[in-house]
Amino acid sequence: MKAYKDMTKEELMALKEELTKMFEDAKGKGLKLNMARGLPSAEQLDMEADFFNTLNPSSQFKSEAGIDCRNYGELVGIAEARKLMGDMMEVPADNVFVFGNSSLNVMYDTVCRSMIHGVCGSTPWCKLDKVKFLTPVPGYDRHFAITEQFGIEMINIPMHADGPDMDLVEKYVNSDPAVKGIWCVPKYSNPQGITYSEEVCKRMAGLKPAAEDFRIFWDNAYTIHHLYEDKQDQLPEILELCEKAGNPDMVYKFCSTSKVTFPGSGIAAMAASKKNLEFIKSIITIQTIGHDKLNQLRHVRYFKDFEGMKNHMKKHAAILRPKFELVLKRLDEELTPIGVGEWTKPVGGYFVSFQAPNGCAKKIVAMCKEAGVTLTGAGATYPYKKDPDDSNIRIAPTFPPIEELAQALDIFTLCVKLASVEKLLETA
Repeated sequence: MKAYKDMTKEELMALKEELTKMFEDAKGKGLKLNMARGLPSAEQLDMEADFFNTLNPSSQFKSEAGIDCRNYGELVGIAEARKLMGDMMEVPADNVFVFGNSSLNVMYDTVCRSMIHGVCGSTPWCKLDKVKFLTPVPGYDRHFAITEQFGIEMINIPMHADGPDMDLVEKYVNSDPAVKGIWCVPKYSNPQGITYSEEVCKRMAGLKPAAEDFRIFWDNAYTIHHLYEDKQDQLPEILELCEKAGNPDMVYKFCSTSKVTFPGSGIAAMAASKKNLEFIKSIITIQTIGHDKLNQLRHVRYFKDFEGMKNHMKKHAAILRPKFELVLKRLDEELTPIGVGEWTKPVGGYFVSFQAPNGCAKKIVAMCKEAGVTLTGAGATYPYKKDPDDSNIRIAPTFPPIEELAQALDIFTLCVKLASVEKLLETA
């Protein structure tokens, strides 16, 4: 097969005609396939049915410390839940605050709290003329939606194979007091599946912020979401690095069991310095008397310990691994010979990041939808939904059954081919 860029105009026109016919045939199939978001599949959710047997009316509802989990109290979470989530986040239990069911909610509240109350005694962000956040791109659309809603200016930072461009990060953070935060998905990043290198993590911890209230928002959502037992990325622990660098209060670390047990019914946690946690606690004590301790107790009793959680994740990996391998196989078979597109090959997380030829992402996503395949919107992986190259597409292979995923990939690669040919013909 000849690379598209090496074809003559006549060859491209003939190919366009052939691909257009295939596209019309695909539209006629009336498919309804969804790869829009990184949802666990029904098979993954069914795998955890025994979770609901953990507590029943005859259960002992007291925590190890004798706290009745049916009642009020324990604002920061029961001790054994703090220990379990601390082990998951690789930090001591004393540095952990266990919240409700959603880490996204915790991150939203953390930004909101900073806007209204400031950070550990600093001026509330809402009283400042300008507040800025650094946004490694491509990145997680819901992070960007939070800062956009609060009117925070976002500054794009390119992602490299080892993490964000730290030269740029240092330039902005160390010189501009209006820069108050940076969004990070440091392990198996959304959408590229990149894990930050040790050097990047050390440089992040060694920042010298111009703003005393600058914070790293370290969303370690995929910390234990490996696809392989023998190929697992390792990430340095950021709280420890920050403390060693003389910046113990500079980071908030977030995590949840949303894709470990059930999305919407997991438990979320934040790890931070004692100073940060005391300040946060002083605000939240007005907001709530406590979070769902019965759910915390369910999780602890279900997993027993972190080793039990890791064993559980192997079951998830066994379901997800064939899907990711199918995506990479199909992309390689269909697109590598014709020299179209680039894509990541993650060994964990929930996404594959695809770079289409510049100017083609919106067209590909729209064509896929026309043929019955719903993808994450083009541009969603950039702040304000504005991908300057109109190139990045997030592939989310986790939710569909593998047979439907195969059909969706047939449509996707067809649309990539057709859009690429049409783009080449514009300048042929």
